[in-house]
Amino acid sequence: MDGGGCLDQPLTRSRPTAGEAIGAPVDEPSSPRAENRLHRNLIDRVTALADYRHSFRRSGTRIVHSLSPSGSAMAIATVLLAAAVGYSVVAGGHLANIGTWAKTAREEVANAVGLRIAAVSISGSKEVSREEILTTTGVSGRVSLLFLDAAAARTRLLSNPWIADAAVLKLYPDRLQISVTERQAFALWQKDGRVSVIAPDGTVLEPYIEDRYLDLPLVVGRGAEIQANDFFAVLGGFATIRAQLRASVLVAERRWDLWLKNGVEIRLPETRVEQALELLTKLDRDKQLLSRDIVAVDLRLPDRVSVRLSDGAALAREGALKDKKKKKGGDA
Repeated sequence: MDGGGCLDQPLTRSRPTAGEAIGAPVDEPSSPRAENRLHRNLIDRVTALADYRHSFRRSGTRIVHSLSPSGSAMAIATVLLAAAVGYSVVAGGHLANIGTWAKTAREEVANAVGLRIAAVSISGSKEVSREEILTTTGVSGRVSLLFLDAAAARTRLLSNPWIADAAVLKLYPDRLQISVTERQAFALWQKDGRVSVIAPDGTVLEPYIEDRYLDLPLVVGRGAEIQANDFFAVLGGFATIRAQLRASVLVAERRWDLWLKNGVEIRLPETRVEQALELLTKLDRDKQLLSRDIVAVDLRLPDRVSVRLSDGAALAREGALKDKKKKKGGDA
């Protein structure tokens, strides 16, 4: 202490002087240069671990490959990683920055001990490419099998509308197996002037139409994408009508109107659809109804069928009725 009762030196100093112990208190702020030096030290230790593993293999001792993935191999990788990261973090005092490089460091360690993904097998993919699957699951040359999250990878795959189900299986020490079940293009769905490709469950697969989808049936209206599969299951039993079908329009999300290729509109009831289609088929077979000059057939009422003629047919019919009346008047 000096003569005024104060300490001659502060309790902590910004940098130790010559001869001081290494563990003396130091109040040195973190800097990018220090962080880079910390990262380089960690990578050097990882490289040393890899060299040690290779020398171990040359000596004829193949410990890593003989260990089970759920037992000693995983334990060794975890211990090595914890030791390397823990030492570097404590020595450098950079706990706040550990998240930036810890993931890269752990992959380096796992790859160094033989848990690098060396082969990936993919099955079930047709619409989704291999490259897209690998990108979605996060598989790259730097990712180790040990730290790949299979559940998260599967969740990301299921975010693709083409993929209905997926399985991601890790086969230690270095193989990954991915299998997917894809949805099938089922119909074209038009809503608010936009046409999309949909699956049987209503999932929108593509927001645009490629030439290969032009022959798919067209459904129109809100909710049509959900109800189309059940409706076409009924309509499939009436091949003659299905062959003439141009579009199926869901009205008020309750019932369907059919638009045929010749421009005729068929108005179906909300219930008893199959019975209405049977009646329509019988009328077409017996009276060639759908080949006549008509514009609409209304089957919404169970006890009657209403047919609307085209304008030309209506005028011709009106003229024929007038002529018929004149003839009757002249005969009288």
